Amino acid sequence: MNAPVSNSARRLNGGQALADMLKLSGVGPMFGMGGFQLLPFYEAMRALGLKHFLINDERCGAFAADAYARVTNRPGVCDATLGPGATNLVTALVESLNAVIPQIAIVGDANREHAWKNMTQEARQTEILRPAAKELIRIEATRRIPELLRRAFAVATSGRPGPVVLDIPEDVAHGEHDFDAADFWVDDSTLKAQARRTRPDPQELERAAAIIAKAERPLLLVGGGIHLSQGYAALLAFAEAQAIPVAHTMSGKGGIACTHPLSAGLFGRYSRIANELIEASDCLLVVGCKLGEIATKRYALPPEAIPLIHLDIVAEEIGRCRPAAVALWGDAKAGLEDLSEALADDARRVRNARADYAAEIPTRMAVWREEAAPRLDSAERPIHMARLCRELNIALPASSILVADGGFAGHWTGLLYDTKSPGRHFIPDRGLASIGYGLPGGIGAALAAPGTPVVAITGDGGFNMTLGELETARRAGIGLTIVVVNNAASGYVKALQHAMFRGRYQSSDLVEMDYAAIARAMGCNGIRVEDPDQLGTALRTGLGERTRPTVLDVVVTRDPARMLPAVDNRTVEIKQGDRVA
Repeated sequence: MNAPVSNSARRLNGGQALADMLKLSGVGPMFGMGGFQLLPFYEAMRALGLKHFLINDERCGAFAADAYARVTNRPGVCDATLGPGATNLVTALVESLNAVIPQIAIVGDANREHAWKNMTQEARQTEILRPAAKELIRIEATRRIPELLRRAFAVATSGRPGPVVLDIPEDVAHGEHDFDAADFWVDDSTLKAQARRTRPDPQELERAAAIIAKAERPLLLVGGGIHLSQGYAALLAFAEAQAIPVAHTMSGKGGIACTHPLSAGLFGRYSRIANELIEASDCLLVVGCKLGEIATKRYALPPEAIPLIHLDIVAEEIGRCRPAAVALWGDAKAGLEDLSEALADDARRVRNARADYAAEIPTRMAVWREEAAPRLDSAERPIHMARLCRELNIALPASSILVADGGFAGHWTGLLYDTKSPGRHFIPDRGLASIGYGLPGGIGAALAAPGTPVVAITGDGGFNMTLGELETARRAGIGLTIVVVNNAASGYVKALQHAMFRGRYQSSDLVEMDYAAIARAMGCNGIRVEDPDQLGTALRTGLGERTRPTVLDVVVTRDPARMLPAVDNRTVEIKQGDRVA
């Protein structure tokens, strides 16, 4: 904890107290759009030199804060004025809530002396925002701002992390109080997730270890919780010591490097080899994963007969979608360390016994790559999505970050993009899978990791939704590369319509746009790519531009039959006795 340096009193308004506490908390860049209610906060940020970026849509500010938090594990901070500013946050806050991302959203509210008298822009915003956040804290007294901001950080980073809304009435933000220096302190242990770690029950660990020790074909299924726990070293040590392959969800990509010999890649709706490994497994260890619809192919995986050990920081997630033979309630890193210790004595024998099994993984992956080569190496025009993913794999260094928008862009890169080192190098918005995350998420990631190559990939539909934030990125001087997957359609929807209605489409086509020209008109670098052989050069040009955004307008296939990486099992015609997933 940071103790006060003196006991001197200071008369501050609410905005000053809030800014002082945020500075003490070491927050990074903040994102928001001001209004009268929070103007003292804006002035205090200016006076203190805190970094804040005006954004063009409050939802995008919360998306940027979300991505900042994913890169740093420190709560992202956004703000909005009352009414429409507050309600615009809902989609992005639910993304953070579902994806377990720490965030602080500061929201102005009506002056309490005049509330419910048709104040301009007034709405029942606390009722709207409460279910979109882990906790909503309404600050009713200026003097309580330091206390309740500490509370917000503790809630956002502890247990299952998530967004916390601070609702601040106008009179609280503008009101003054004689603060003592002793009021201003922070709890350092709550400024970053994972705070308040727990360890699984020793008896349950023994039960889990016994099942794992007997297994001949165990498999690790890793979700996004591995990033919050930063359990990379623990996961790698456990997998290598026990010769257990690692498959991942889209959010869990990077638990170990995708290029590691034990990496089995993505599992669920789209898979390389992992789904077959799940079917043949005799023990599944699920780590920091909710086993939701996509990871389980709408709950068809894994088979009920396979013993499942579930390690998760949230007790109520265990058994929600699939019964667990053993429930390990605890932090992913701590739980994997404890399992390694419990299995250490017999590790050499078990590793030798599983040597052939472990050797299958790179062999199977090589076969998959050979089968996928015609798509990955495709020279066709318009450009094949697999070729674009291959060029991203070649161009992006191990330290880079790829931010993937919802839908079409996220699923292709989730399956085909390879991280080259452990860590959160792939950021998809899988909490709510909202279209429009790519550009603002790229801004947040780039500001979180200055000097790191950051690429955001989005569809043309997602880019249309957030195009105004290109101005934000230019104003911020961010060298972000935005890859626009231009198929002149809402690609995922059109592909599903093709599969289900055999060539009949409704409201899924877009006007053909030259997004490179639009980018240039906005003062950014813009490159239109129609030849797959020019992808590498265009990507390198974008990565080399460090002071302004670069938009790569990549013209990809217009054939709805080839817009998805594989058949989406939801569209398959089901007959009695069929198994489609």
